[in-house]
Amino acid sequence: MATAARSVWKGFIQFSLVSVPVRAYSATASAGSGGEIRLNQLHAECHNRIKYQKVCPVHGEVKQDEIVSGYEFAKDQYVIIDPGEIEKLRKPSEKAIQIDAFIKPDAIDDRYFSGRTQYLLPEGAPAFKPYALLHKALVEGNRVAFAKVVLAGKQQLVVVRPLDNLLAMSFLNYATEVKPVADFHDESPTVEVNPKELDLAKTLMKSLAVDDFDLGAYTDDYTEKLTKLIDAKQKGEEIVTGSSSEAPAPQVSNLIEALQASLEQAKKSGGAKAKPGKLVAPSVGVSEAKESKKRKKA
Repeated sequence: MATAARSVWKGFIQFSLVSVPVRAYSATASAGSGGEIRLNQLHAECHNRIKYQKVCPVHGEVKQDEIVSGYEFAKDQYVIIDPGEIEKLRKPSEKAIQIDAFIKPDAIDDRYFSGRTQYLLPEGAPAFKPYALLHKALVEGNRVAFAKVVLAGKQQLVVVRPLDNLLAMSFLNYATEVKPVADFHDESPTVEVNPKELDLAKTLMKSLAVDDFDLGAYTDDYTEKLTKLIDAKQKGEEIVTGSSSEAPAPQVSNLIEALQASLEQAKKSGGAKAKPGKLVAPSVGVSEAKESKKRKKA
């Protein structure tokens, strides 16, 4: 199973006495591969690129191979820690994605997901069968795997889930790393909703509803415009900027009027725009209904 990408980690998926050798790949495209344009910092006078150097206050600039890691146990006093010493501290079990439980896809609220995902692929032919077995069991059981893995010197919480014909590992934040919703209750007071306004909002929502949403239908318009600007400047062309062709947003102070105007606009534009294809996305999240019940009980 060949792939152009380089794996970022190798280990095992471990559940009970079953081990699945896997290698992990970042699910995020590397900088530049997705069409991203990066602007460099330059000296305004001579246009030379600004450099960031690693400097020792005693010996000046140092090379990367001259840098070690250390822990400050007292002011300006350090104990040097070698990466090999840290590796020896790791147990064999820490080199595995340890599955603790198989949970429902909506068991963990979306806010706990860090946004970082890796694809897990089977490592060698012996892994094919247990890999396929785990994948099929998750799909048919409508479950995802909650697991722990030690990476970058930290125990990470992850969810392993089926995504098309492979497994994806999404990283979670610990509960203590996420601000409680209760901290913001005072900022969002309970307000009575006008039934007519609610009906109009539901009608507007229905007119903009999309069941076959495709994220791939959206492109980075800003990057496209920036590319044209760069091309024009390279050719020495004069850059002419005019006022936006888009009409300014209507200033409506009455909520019902705003909703009615929105409905008329939706009718004229034909409703929601993004309808082609389908998006395979994580379904892990607590529904609004569940959140509402929790608030009522509280």
